[in-house]
Formats: sequence, structure tokens, C-alpha cells
Amino acid sequence: MKIAVDAAGGDYAPHEVIKGAIRAAQEYGVEIALVGRKNVLRKLVEHSKTKPGLGISIVDAKQVIDFNEHPMKAIQSKPNSSIVVGIGLLKSGGADAFVSAGNTGAVVGAALLTLGKTKGVSRPAIGCFLDTVSSFPALLVDAGANADCRPEHLLEFARLGSLFSQAILKIERPRVGLLSNGTEDGKGNRLVHDSYPLLKNATDINFVGSIEGQDIVKRTTDVIVTDGFTGNIVIKTIEGFSDNFLVSVRQIGHVFSSAYRLRGRDLLRDIGLTNWARKLDYTEYGGACLLGVNGNVIIAHGRSQARAIKNAIGLAKETVERCITQKVKEEKHEQTS
Repeated sequence: MKIAVDAAGGDYAPHEVIKGAIRAAQEYGVEIALVGRKNVLRKLVEHSKTKPGLGISIVDAKQVIDFNEHPMKAIQSKPNSSIVVGIGLLKSGGADAFVSAGNTGAVVGAALLTLGKTKGVSRPAIGCFLDTVSSFPALLVDAGANADCRPEHLLEFARLGSLFSQAILKIERPRVGLLSNGTEDGKGNRLVHDSYPLLKNATDINFVGSIEGQDIVKRTTDVIVTDGFTGNIVIKTIEGFSDNFLVSVRQIGHVFSSAYRLRGRDLLRDIGLTNWARKLDYTEYGGACLLGVNGNVIIAHGRSQARAIKNAIGLAKETVERCITQKVKEEKHEQTS
């Protein structure tokens, strides 16, 4: 298995991306194709003193798409960017999956233009795991690919999310909830009103009704369906809370560890905060899956460091092993036949 990694994308590229890729190659036994400026990447890989035969190769891409660039314009004006070249490796069969912490819009746009949508899918969506207080994470779909949606798109997201949860989390009948501002009839905007009967009447998903924002942390559903605008706000809100919480926990741990002569990590474990801190850390999953395109594409957080990159590659490995793209194709073929 070979996974292409955008070595130029993200706030901490290329150094942290390379560290994470090397760790992934060591831990998961996959081949890694680092995509970026060849001369720079070669020196950094040599400096890291990787073991011979680890399976790290470099694919030259001299251009970089920045976060502040317009996605479609950047794709067209920078055909030799790490994102476009990396997606191209998927198309040509030079890689089995692509991981990027770069410009999300550019990754989605390049995937649509180069790989194309799965037949039967009108709007590919980003599926992002939310791990808060439960044993298993919930999947939020869409996490930001589609700001404006129609009811039929949300039904599509529910099906894509259910399939992904079945394959990755081994949940036989994932519970699907529609995100709204109340569970009562009549609550929600027009999109929620019109989407509800479509989800309720769909026999191929396990729809449990509308859920509120507070239900996200209660784990009342396995798949949370919403439009990309709302979904992205949910993700960013949770990340903001998580960052502040983790900073506070570390500060508290430092104060108490100094007073009681304990390491902060040991203290957090003793008072039961280790699992909480781990669940609220986005680096645990590392990335989100772009569902509904003809290829395995993982979108990592822009602030991803080595650990998050390693875990994003791990998620990419799982999507390949569990044949996510092929299962979506088969599912859509059955629905349209």
C-alpha cells in the first residue's frame, strides 16, 4: 500500500509532516510518497536518519497552494502544486490514498476535477469523527464541503455516513440523527423541515429523528447529518473548546505537579483526566474522509503536527483496507439499478 502525503500543506509543513509520515511508515508498514519540493524534502528526510528500506519516496511538486488562496483559481493556476500532484497520483494509480493538511477547498476541488464523483453521488461530503465522552466516536457529515445544501443532499450524507461508520467502526446499523435546534415537530429551518421526511422514509438508513447540539456530546446517534456550513461551525466550536480545555488542564497539572512533586502526566492519570484530554485532542484521529469521490482522500487539520499526520495516514490506511470507495460505488449502483 502506498499513501501520498502532501508535504507542503499545513501550518507545520514540511518538518512535522515528514516526522509524522516516517512514524506512520514505521508503525503501519505502509509506503509513503512525500509530495513537495524535492530538494527540500530530500535533505529533511536524510537529516531524519530513516532506516534503509523504510519505504519513503519523494514526488516533486514545486508549487504550493496557500490557505488564503481561492481554491479553484489556485488549482488552475498551480498545476504543479503538491495538492494537484498528490491527487494526480491517486488518479494514475501511483498511490492508494492521499493525505493533506493544506487548503481544504483546494483538496476538495482537485478531487472533484481529477477523480470525479462516485456515480450516483451529487455532492461529496466530509465525514469527521467527533470523540467526546463515549466509547465510540460519532461521525459528523458534512463537516465543511458544502455550505449550501438541498434536502436530497442531506439524505445522501446520511447514506455515506452510515456506510463509512459500518466499515470503519463496525456498527451494524448506525443511528442517524438530523442536527436541528430542537427535537419537536416544527423546529428547525426549511432545510431541516424538508429533509426530515426524506430521512424518515428512507429504508436503507436507521434514522432516529432530530437531535440538538447538546446531544452531540451525549452520543445519542452514530451519524450526525447537517449542511457543511453548520457542520464546520460545530467542528470549529468543539476544537476551540478543546484547545482551551487542554491548555487549562496542562496548567493545572503543572501547578499540582510542582506542589506534590508529581509529573503532570501522572497527576492527570491519577485524577482521571487523561482520557478526557485524549478524547478532546483532534490529533487522535488526525483527519476527515472526503466521501463520495473516486479515491481515498483524507483531509487533515491545518494545524496538524507529527502525531496528527501519523494518525491521518492511519485513517487513510483503514479506508484503503476496508475498500470504502468501492463500497460506496457498489451501494450507489444498487440504489440506482
